[in-house]
Amino acid sequence: MTNQDSTPASAHDSAPVTNQDSTSTANQDSTPASPPDPHHTRSPGRERLAGRVSRFDRKHRLDRTLGHAVSRLTGQALGPYQSAVIRIGFAGTWLLFLLREFPHRQQLYGPDGPWSWDLAQQLTANNHAFTVLIWADSQAWFEIVFALAVLSSALLLLGWRTRTMSVLFLIGVLSLQNRSVFMGDGGDNVIHLMAIYLVFTRCGQVWSLDARRERRAAGARAREGRSYPDRAGIDRSGIALWAGLGLALVAATLAGKLDGGLLGGWRTVYWGLWAVQGLWWLAGRCTRSVQPRIFLDVIANLVHNAALFVIMAEACLIYATAGWYKIQGSRWQDGTAVYYPLHLDYFSPWPALSDALSASGILVMLVTYGTVVAQVAFPFTLFNRRVKNVLLAAMMTEHAAIALVLGLPFFSLAMIAADAVFLPTSFLRRLGGWATRARGGLARARGRLFSRLGRTLPGPRKEDPEAEAPRPPETAEHPHVGFTA
Repeated sequence: MTNQDSTPASAHDSAPVTNQDSTSTANQDSTPASPPDPHHTRSPGRERLAGRVSRFDRKHRLDRTLGHAVSRLTGQALGPYQSAVIRIGFAGTWLLFLLREFPHRQQLYGPDGPWSWDLAQQLTANNHAFTVLIWADSQAWFEIVFALAVLSSALLLLGWRTRTMSVLFLIGVLSLQNRSVFMGDGGDNVIHLMAIYLVFTRCGQVWSLDARRERRAAGARAREGRSYPDRAGIDRSGIALWAGLGLALVAATLAGKLDGGLLGGWRTVYWGLWAVQGLWWLAGRCTRSVQPRIFLDVIANLVHNAALFVIMAEACLIYATAGWYKIQGSRWQDGTAVYYPLHLDYFSPWPALSDALSASGILVMLVTYGTVVAQVAFPFTLFNRRVKNVLLAAMMTEHAAIALVLGLPFFSLAMIAADAVFLPTSFLRRLGGWATRARGGLARARGRLFSRLGRTLPGPRKEDPEAEAPRPPETAEHPHVGFTA
């Protein structure tokens, strides 16, 4: 061992302090303490630990955000008021069109119309478009299909059995429009597309007879203390409707009227929708556990939210493509494009009004350029709520002007209905409140009128669909449904 190793510990402890040591100690004590520099005092280990904590916080925030998004997409059907407005808008537009063209239905879609039944049969055989009007060329069959199209539109407008009526509404739209493909315009194309998307939405959550029936059933369950699945009572009308449509599908399938097989075609679409409706009823009525109904609710919410997103994307695509195609036209570039349709006899229901608008060159130029700018910019304004609302109001006003000046009411109504998907929920709530108060005022006025005539009528019902218990805010999550992460 060396001398250092052999030195006892007591020797080190009892060793006298040298002058140098005492001097340095004195200097250290007399020097004022300076604040530690975080860049020099933090050790590498602490820096690594701080980085790990920061990364953990970021990951935790990301997981929390993703969990909230998943829970919201699966736990509720987003945009209940927007989907209800779309349902009412397109069903009402198609119903008004059918009623206006009722005297001319034979020339438009009848078996003796310009586009004959043989031509329609050949066309659908090539493009596989669906229409029940080619199943028979009799006058009675045409009248039945037309009447069912009118009835399904009215019931979908009211929101009675919206899941079933949306399918029947789709059948009516496809049957009439695919029967005579040259009778429509841009508005018919929009209705054609939206009728397909409506089938996948839960568009009867508000402002519908279904919503009123559900509120009454929920109130009965709450009073009786029953659980979420409603096993009380039998929905006889729903069962009868489902069974009748099943028999119609069986007859059409056995007759070979539906194209496709088990994994494709219209046969698969309609049988699949019919089976899903039956499965939904079984899960809500005949199962002891709530899990099947919760699972079906999650799937329905996901499908609804995806369909609502497709509707919004479709509206943006319509405006974007229309705007960019207008930019390529020379008349839109020089600001005179609006002038020409105002002087077409076919698009001039009010010639004096068309002449007054086209008399101002500055007004024509502003409307021409404003139309292009609004259509091109609209998809990009969705990221700013205020700008989007201003531009949305301008575009709805423009469609109303087109309906008045150019005589295209149904095209304008279809586009306004498509634009309604972007309306704010707060505005739609106020709109529903105004409609409810107006309806209550009309009921009271009617009661006073009949009372003066010596008749007594019952007052407005207390269980008003919208005036009683307010609905929870749209952002509130369903207490039973959804994957929570």
